[in-house]
Amino acid sequence: MSQPATRPASASLFTPVLIVGCVIIMVSFAVRASFGVFQIPIADEFGWARAEFSLAIAIQNLAWGIGQPIFGAVAERVGDRKAIVIGAVIYAIGLVLSAGATSAEAMQAYEWLVGFGIAGTGFGVVLAVVGRASSDENRSMSLAIVTAAGSAGQIIGAPTAEWLLSFLSWQMVFVIFACTVLALILTLPLMRVPPTANKAELEETLGGILRKAMKDPSYTLIFLGFFSCGYQLAFITAHFPAFVTEMCGPILPGSLLHGIGVTTTSALGAVSIALIGAANVGGTLMAGWAGKRFSKKYLLAGIYLARTVVAATFILLPITPMTVIVFSVVMGSLWLATVPLTSGLIAHIYGLRYMGTLYGIVFFSHQLGGFLGVWLGGRMYDTYGDYTVVWWIGVAVGAFSAIVHLPVRERPLLAAAA
Repeated sequence: MSQPATRPASASLFTPVLIVGCVIIMVSFAVRASFGVFQIPIADEFGWARAEFSLAIAIQNLAWGIGQPIFGAVAERVGDRKAIVIGAVIYAIGLVLSAGATSAEAMQAYEWLVGFGIAGTGFGVVLAVVGRASSDENRSMSLAIVTAAGSAGQIIGAPTAEWLLSFLSWQMVFVIFACTVLALILTLPLMRVPPTANKAELEETLGGILRKAMKDPSYTLIFLGFFSCGYQLAFITAHFPAFVTEMCGPILPGSLLHGIGVTTTSALGAVSIALIGAANVGGTLMAGWAGKRFSKKYLLAGIYLARTVVAATFILLPITPMTVIVFSVVMGSLWLATVPLTSGLIAHIYGLRYMGTLYGIVFFSHQLGGFLGVWLGGRMYDTYGDYTVVWWIGVAVGAFSAIVHLPVRERPLLAAAA
């Protein structure tokens, strides 16, 4: 009988695997988080309805969700680094083709490639790598740090796109982003991960653990609960810059924002995405710290409840530069805090060996929510001229997610079976 591989013995938190994982996630998310900034320039150039580019971003989110379990399985079969290379190449090809799109149908078709590329360079693969390379003591915080790196990408992505658009065409910006994604391949030699599995995990097959997970009500509840996270995040990422541009009150001369160079609501829309990312760094790290000490399911329920209250309060108040900033900071602190807790919960219940695939399947629910959030945002805007209905749907699904996490049984499935 084969001997089980040992868990990493080192107590070191900042390993080369963690650092490379952070770089990959940061760049991947910087590009992804910038797409909302292109909403108005592309629509103005081609005269598209808001729903057209919204559908393209929605398809990107759906493809990301479909691709996540596929890349998780590919990584477990052929290796993590090869899966990331494939993802980076597909991502870059999708961006270059998108730069040449002149019709809404072409843009929507190419976003399937972009979405699959994000899956190959995103959370499903990278979190599984970092989780396996981390010690039990450091795993919760390691997953939180990588997730926070995604927020760092968000901090730089939208403002960088806005700055580049001030002197380059949106097509050229897409090409620059494609080259940046390809450069991620140069970091992969440092990503060497020892195999880590206990005896029960080594004896378990992918089909076996999938059957057990699918029969486990807790896995179904986690799957359903992650839907609202995708809906809220994708809707805000894709539509909030345009929402702020069109709905926010003016930035008055002499105000603090005006003094630091934010003089238009368009610039405030890009800055709001960066503020969400900045606040999320602290929020995600706090979630990683708390996930080691408290019940992950109760933390998740609390985060979803807080998001529900924040979103409802924001839409009920007048939209001003101050409410936009406050909303961005508060929602940002809750933004990706669900990711290390959800991935950590899956690793805790179902083990590390097939974490990439199991998290990828749950992440599909996240991206299905993302698809609906982005698509409905554009559709409802074209129908009603504003985003109010979409906001209230987000409030409702957030409350739903807060409730469905409460019955989750937070104990290792393989240990329970044994």
